[in-house]
Amino acid sequence: MKSQSKLTHLLEIKHLVKPFSSFVHEMYSPSQNKLGTVILGVMVAAQTLISIFWINVFSGLGDGYAFMVMFPYAYIVVSYASLLIFYRLKRTNYFTFTQLAMLLVMPFFMQWIIGGFAASSSIAIWGILSPVGALLLLGTRQSTAWFVLFFVLTIVSWFMNSTFAHYAPAIPEHIRQLSFLVNVSGAATILYLVMRYFQSQTEKAMYALVIEQGKTDKLLLNILPKSIADRLKMSSDKIADMHESVTILFADIVGFTTLSAGMSPDDLVDILSDVFSRFDELTEKHGVEKIKTIGDAYMVVSGAPEPRADHAIAIVELALDMQKVLREMSKKGTGLMMRIGINSGPVVAGVIGSSKFSYDLWGDTVNMASRMESYGVPERIQVTQAAYELLKNDYRFEKREPLEVKGKGMVQSYLLIEEDVETTSSNKNPSAVPA
Repeated sequence: MKSQSKLTHLLEIKHLVKPFSSFVHEMYSPSQNKLGTVILGVMVAAQTLISIFWINVFSGLGDGYAFMVMFPYAYIVVSYASLLIFYRLKRTNYFTFTQLAMLLVMPFFMQWIIGGFAASSSIAIWGILSPVGALLLLGTRQSTAWFVLFFVLTIVSWFMNSTFAHYAPAIPEHIRQLSFLVNVSGAATILYLVMRYFQSQTEKAMYALVIEQGKTDKLLLNILPKSIADRLKMSSDKIADMHESVTILFADIVGFTTLSAGMSPDDLVDILSDVFSRFDELTEKHGVEKIKTIGDAYMVVSGAPEPRADHAIAIVELALDMQKVLREMSKKGTGLMMRIGINSGPVVAGVIGSSKFSYDLWGDTVNMASRMESYGVPERIQVTQAAYELLKNDYRFEKREPLEVKGKGMVQSYLLIEEDVETTSSNKNPSAVPA
């Protein structure tokens, strides 16, 4: 029975201190919507301490000063009654209004009862906590009314000061000096600590915002070119550009459908992730733009969104490195081979989608690059006539028999000769093999 009674007693204590423990927790890790409430709570705690100070000071002066402690006592009772209602009923508006009103009127009433500015050592200065608390809790618009009320009460105190002073009881000089020190330094200290706390929480929020913005930017750059992402962040206008001369590459893993049929889902994703991750590194190395992957196909453009004169050469250098990557992986038993098709010409580029953005290319140049891949040869790089004209002075090619391409008729294409690629890469003006 004793243990049960002790447990009941502990539960009762826990229930009583729960509001205060919750407040302390919120003070050190407040959520965004409770930050103002925490700051107001700090002000209330400070006002409570100064009220206790006034009660002790004036009570110590004798029975003739007992009436002066009426307002500090009333403040403590009303303030903590509203605090209890707030935590019990979650009536935030009631709590906020009550605390701001008490913070505002109690210092002025105390000043009037004591005998004006001089006799009270300007105790009304504590009232400034009310509009400051309203500013931090309610925002600029609603705090204006509280500041106006503080200003009006200050003017009233000034006009009525001689009347209050006439009826002022005698306050010992050392009490007045001590009160002046407490009022000025106390109010200033509380304002500084509150503003410092508010600023620290603001800095934390801004830092978190910067971190999240960085994550968002990084995510955006994963799906859009940097210049396009920057334009999209600066303006919501439609992005659609005409590029007169670009080079497009399509690459596709040969027989991957058949190869993947015998793989587990994990192995399938792992091998594609390995291949395309290495390709992504190569696109950064050569300064070209990955557009998308479609199944086991990989699409890249050079010359868009940023123009460059050597767009065709950049794409061929990328294609050669992609072939090297696959050959290295084949040595490990993957057996992967690719067909690569390249075409040069004009395209339209732009961003589509409103919630899921996509930077894409359209035009006959894109279609023909895809056809070069489809009609290509495994482990070879096939280019169109247009691409050949841009590359023939820098690389060696062999001319193929014209290909019958659906919708295009007979199309001339060329296969890059890779045997002399090292010589070609180091010397950009070799004698081209006649096509």
